[in-house]
Amino acid sequence: MDRRRTRVVHVGGVLIGGDNPVVVQSMTKTDTKDIDATAAQIRDLTVHGCEIVRLAVKDVDAARALKLIKEQVGIPIVADIHFDARLALFAIESGVDKVRINPSNIKDKGLVRAVAQAARVAGIPIRVGANLGSMDATTRPEDRPQALATEALHEAALFEEEGFRDIVVSVKSSDVREMVEAVRIIATSTDYPLHLGVTEAGPLRQSLVKSSAGLAPLLLAGIGDTIRYSITGDPALEVDAAWALLAALGLRRNRPTIVSCPMCGRCEVVNLLALVHELEERLGEVHHAVTVALMGCVVNGVGEGKSADVGIACGKETGVLFIRGQAIRNVEPARFVDTLIAEANNLLTDRAPQ
Repeated sequence: MDRRRTRVVHVGGVLIGGDNPVVVQSMTKTDTKDIDATAAQIRDLTVHGCEIVRLAVKDVDAARALKLIKEQVGIPIVADIHFDARLALFAIESGVDKVRINPSNIKDKGLVRAVAQAARVAGIPIRVGANLGSMDATTRPEDRPQALATEALHEAALFEEEGFRDIVVSVKSSDVREMVEAVRIIATSTDYPLHLGVTEAGPLRQSLVKSSAGLAPLLLAGIGDTIRYSITGDPALEVDAAWALLAALGLRRNRPTIVSCPMCGRCEVVNLLALVHELEERLGEVHHAVTVALMGCVVNGVGEGKSADVGIACGKETGVLFIRGQAIRNVEPARFVDTLIAEANNLLTDRAPQ
């Protein structure tokens, strides 16, 4: 697919925009002043594949804590600022890699200009964005996408007027259609890199549906340079979901993917569901991108097994192991998961199938 052409910004060692891959973000859910807990959560997010992490900065103590947190982690950190632009200045002094600020909820525009100047001197980008929560309550629903886009562009213009161009833009809503429409307006009128997300998307199941519904059509159209799933719960779930989406869209893969059938009356293995769950749990033992298939019968199983890197298509009381399209041998159900994991790792080391 053709990517939307944008300017490129540097967030620490991570490049956003241009031809660079879509970047996975999340946000800590600890009190930023709790330095050890916040750093520990960031390290856990890093293990899951988070590439940039945002931290809430509610007061001066939180802004000062950023310096000590940054010393303990290995990915770029972003200061999330609302209402008080002075906190952005303190965060920049603490060495953050990026600032997220919403000028619409900051009354002193002189301080907004000061943030632009400080960020330029520090060589860090700024993400500006409009959220539905900052909209005029009287805005009609049908007018909200345009209002969101207009507000975001106005905010970006405040920084452009100061000669600051390292800008990322986001327009977010908890309404999927509003978010998608607002993003498309921005995408067709600017070259800013875009951060995508359905804000306040709710608990896990609801967020997975809403966020995927909003992110997928934009990403498939080549729109979007960073993404975040907004999930009420463990932020590692946000990162896992983001990677699963990027892999499903063929945009990025850094981990194994499971292909498994939904099961029906043709399923030849009684405990297939339990085997798939076990396989999912054990995919952490495979540290590279590989497609692993476990199919319950031969109707689609042989084709899916052949098309996967490693796959098993079940027959009666046995399964056929396929490796890169070749039928290798029969495997008994008790050995399905062990065999798939072992052969997936064999592919990484280029050893011959056992």
